[in-house]
Amino acid sequence: MPAANAATRKLILASASPRRKEILQAAGFAFDVVETAVPETQREGESPEQFVRRMATEKAEAAWNQIEPPCAVPILGADTVVVVEDQTLGKPASAEDARRMLRLLSGRQHRVLTGLCLLFPFPAGTRSELRKDIEVASTIVQFSKLTEEEIEEYVASGEPLDKAGAYGIQGLASKHIEWIAGCYFNVVGLPISLVYRMLKKATCVSSVV
Repeated sequence: MPAANAATRKLILASASPRRKEILQAAGFAFDVVETAVPETQREGESPEQFVRRMATEKAEAAWNQIEPPCAVPILGADTVVVVEDQTLGKPASAEDARRMLRLLSGRQHRVLTGLCLLFPFPAGTRSELRKDIEVASTIVQFSKLTEEEIEEYVASGEPLDKAGAYGIQGLASKHIEWIAGCYFNVVGLPISLVYRMLKKATCVSSVV
């Protein structure tokens, strides 16, 4: 398939995230979803970058193992975390954990990292060889200073509870974001331009194999 048609090439998304699905749909990608249950626990001594790379890979591989052969389309795994100082923040475990995270972010800059793993079988439609492309996107976000009242109001909305770092830039938290440096969609949960570049690269590889 020519690289120019990469955006319409069918994908399998190894994620149940509604935000990732929305981003892919808005960009015109045709895809199916295979939900996975991979424990998201950072290992001792594992950097945030290593963590999201491993998580994205494990999610993509878990989806691959659930699919009946043959599989002729790429599988995309993704994992997003927030990094502030030396702490890696995933999804909060509770409302109190969300409050803790928001206090950490208040008035500070932090990084949002998304690991991406694209698995693609060669030859297409067989299980003879599985190739992978792994990338990490990084965006810097500046949070405004939050009052305790603002934190309580935001946590009470329920929005932080299913989001890495306990906030969604596309939702109620948008009024607390002063600026970002990097890909906005990465902060939402899927750096779509990087996904597109990875898919084009995979398509180009397949055309010469």
